[in-house]
Amino acid sequence: MPKKIQNIILFLSIIVPLIVAVLLFTPGKLVVSGNWNLYLPHINGSINTITSIVLLFGFIMIKRQNRDMHKKAMTTAFFLGILFLISYILYHSTTSSTIFGDVNRDGILDEAVAVLAGGMRSIYLLILLSHILLAIIVVPLVLFAFYFALTDKFDKHKKIVRFTLPIWLYVSVSGVVVYLLIRPYY
Repeated sequence: MPKKIQNIILFLSIIVPLIVAVLLFTPGKLVVSGNWNLYLPHINGSINTITSIVLLFGFIMIKRQNRDMHKKAMTTAFFLGILFLISYILYHSTTSSTIFGDVNRDGILDEAVAVLAGGMRSIYLLILLSHILLAIIVVPLVLFAFYFALTDKFDKHKKIVRFTLPIWLYVSVSGVVVYLLIRPYY
């Protein structure tokens, strides 16, 4: 693999999580006209759902040795991931993060509200944390897998996708679960 490609993948693997972290923790948000940004979490949940289905379809296609459909499915999943990332960045650059259990939607989780959320808040946070950590890990794995497939290095592609697919699928499915759990608080 050319050093230039490795550097690009390394750069993207570092810069994408950093941009997301900065956007999540920056108190000032971009001002937008209208409320279009409030639909983005629902769009993101839909993108994650479709990505999960497409990943499973791609897996089934390669097991059936249908490389053409596998390639189309995985390329679709890859571009859905890019679309998700753009939408996610747009949302978090224009809107404060939603807090699980914030029933009155004031952006504050006081003790009384936390008690109402109960154990579900802990379950939500555990799923969210695993989702975030594995989302960070899967970025370089997907990029390497995609590169190996594009350059017909299928031996390397096969080796890396053994780890990449289960992680990517978990990230997509857990993204749907996180969305369904936090949805009542939007």
